[in-house]
Amino acid sequence: MGVWLKKDAYVGHLRKVILCFLIVCMAMLVDTDQDFYSLLGVSKTASSRQIRQAFKKLALKLHPDKNPNNPNAHSDFLKINRAYEVLKDEDLRKKYDKYGEKGLADNQEGGQYESWNYYRYDFGIYDDDPEIITLDRREFDAAVNSGELWFVNFYSPGCSHCHDLAPTWRDFAKEVDGLLRIGAVNCGDDRRLCRMKGVNSYPSLFIFRSGMAAVKYHGDRSKESLVSFAMRHVKSTVTELWAGNFVNAIQTAFAAGIGWLITFCSKEGDCLTSQTRLRLSGMLDGLVNVGWMDCATQANLCTSLDITTSTTAYFPPGATLHNKEKSSVLFLNSLDAKEIYLEIMHNLPDFELLSADTLEDRLAHHRWLLFFYFGENGNSTDPELKKLKTLLKNEHIQIGKFDCSSAPAVCSDLYVFQPCLAVFKGQGTKEYEIHHGKKILYDILAFAKESVHSHVTTLGPQNFPANHKEPWLVDFFAPWCPPCRALLPELRKASKHLYGQLKFGTLDCTVHEGLCNMYNIQAYPTTVVFNQSNVHEYEGHHSAEQILEFIETLAGLITVGSIDCQQYHSFCAEENVQRYPEIRFFPPKSNKGYQYHSYNGWNRDAYSLRIWGLGFLPQASIDLTPQTFNEKVLQGKNHWVVDFYAPWCGPCQNFAPEFELLARMIKGKVKAGKVDCQAYAQICQNAGIRAYPTVKLYPYERAKRNTWGEQIDSRDAKEIANLIHEKLESLQKDGKRNKDEL
Repeated sequence: MGVWLKKDAYVGHLRKVILCFLIVCMAMLVDTDQDFYSLLGVSKTASSRQIRQAFKKLALKLHPDKNPNNPNAHSDFLKINRAYEVLKDEDLRKKYDKYGEKGLADNQEGGQYESWNYYRYDFGIYDDDPEIITLDRREFDAAVNSGELWFVNFYSPGCSHCHDLAPTWRDFAKEVDGLLRIGAVNCGDDRRLCRMKGVNSYPSLFIFRSGMAAVKYHGDRSKESLVSFAMRHVKSTVTELWAGNFVNAIQTAFAAGIGWLITFCSKEGDCLTSQTRLRLSGMLDGLVNVGWMDCATQANLCTSLDITTSTTAYFPPGATLHNKEKSSVLFLNSLDAKEIYLEIMHNLPDFELLSADTLEDRLAHHRWLLFFYFGENGNSTDPELKKLKTLLKNEHIQIGKFDCSSAPAVCSDLYVFQPCLAVFKGQGTKEYEIHHGKKILYDILAFAKESVHSHVTTLGPQNFPANHKEPWLVDFFAPWCPPCRALLPELRKASKHLYGQLKFGTLDCTVHEGLCNMYNIQAYPTTVVFNQSNVHEYEGHHSAEQILEFIETLAGLITVGSIDCQQYHSFCAEENVQRYPEIRFFPPKSNKGYQYHSYNGWNRDAYSLRIWGLGFLPQASIDLTPQTFNEKVLQGKNHWVVDFYAPWCGPCQNFAPEFELLARMIKGKVKAGKVDCQAYAQICQNAGIRAYPTVKLYPYERAKRNTWGEQIDSRDAKEIANLIHEKLESLQKDGKRNKDEL
């Protein structure tokens, strides 16, 4: 009996173990289901547009408004809403990719959402329109400064006028496709971008071209008016040809390597309309000259060219003008501008083909944008990319191509293993950068212009800076990773500011897996600073400004070092290091090793550490009294930003290091001061302070300043600095305008 009891007990225990195991497995499965990418049904390579589209589709299906009988509808929708909020933000997405939800402890938004109608009618208005490119803050400047003409619609999702314009904007985009780029910016998602561009009403329509000020559209919102306005900014010249100018015009263009598209108008047949000719001139600007000839008045000339009826012909450089049967003249039957444009683009000469024998020499004397392909199957170039030659002319960049199948060793040495393009900066194959963005014209243009003026180079085992004496910032990345691609332009900007202080390189971990494993790279992008034997990982926001602040602030004020306690175990034991990582701050001018401050914060990113470290440095802001506030702020000749606070106020204490960071960021341009409202209540009362902390700007405008100042609602140092910069820029323009009027 006892034996059976023990057996039953054993079986019961086994059942409990199995049950626990199943529960754990189910929990693991549930946890796996919470993966943000899986929740939205997208891959880790998904673009911002794909993420928006996927979320919108799910939002319309799973929204609680549409599922009133589902008790879990609210919680289910919160999950996908949270996933979207994280994945649409590049910084949060990078943290999530690296640490999972643990890395998002400070970002717990996503508890609120809009009504079903919002997602149906207001969310991502232009995401499904191929002719309209939705631009976000990361890509806006690169796009509009690429050299192409852009017409951008700044809209707000809740704006009824924006929705009224949407059908017209779509028709307009189709009408001018090929003439200029049509963009859209969602000011609900990108408020800061819209504010920086001076957008304060919706919809606001602006024309952008590199090198000129933005032009706002003020006309009525019909398609015809929009087309007319756009055409005024398109470079479009149609030349009337006749016996007196024909030969000279043709030969001059041919000598410059430019052909002619000529419409011959006769009594018989149809010739292109003047509007179509203007459109073609704009679409072919810099590539082909556009002209027309009236055969009624130029009968002899048309006869000599064997033109007997209305027709349109393309004369490539060097074409024989007479005896068309033996020439390379292309006669076009279409009357549609887009069809003619595409046919001519296909017939324009391809890029110069470089050989392995001459490659190094050619790259050593000029800047090049080089297309790499593998055999004839990979030699298909988008005809629109032929515009690169004209659009990059002012940058002195030559365009070419190279067949890797003809010289595999050359491409292998350059770490080129699939079709791609790269910019070579005039130093042979020593300094170059591979493009990992979109293979479309404006993105390639932006890359080429940024790359030739920046100091970022492609790295591999042969040139990896592991033991270099000079400091390097290395970006470990994967080309399929959207946050990685978004970071690359920011690295280029930062490299220009830090030229001579820090070298920049990128390492593709899909190609150099061994090197990435050596440095324990577990997520992309991972940015590391190599300074001789020291290695520091940068975990701040991935923007040029944040990288500069991190490098310049810490390099100028705080020396950063690291100690490997596995290698130097006895030293760490002597220093009583009991946990890892242990982060300590040793004050300046201290020669005693035991005088330090230990970091106990939860967040160990670069931004948090910088705020913590700056707290121990001398104060950059000035403590103001009633006398100094009156004399320096209200009556002085400097711009001031003032933090009104109370010592007992928790948010004030949290904001204090951020205000110190702001004071250092604007040093030399704007003075920063602090007023203790507990000690000096009268100042704060006169300034209209009703909550703590309150930040106010007191710009110097010659006239006596108002005690109330101008309130700034942000609590982010970088954003406050940008707002101050915009305000001062506006004052400067107003001052100049008033001076001109006088």
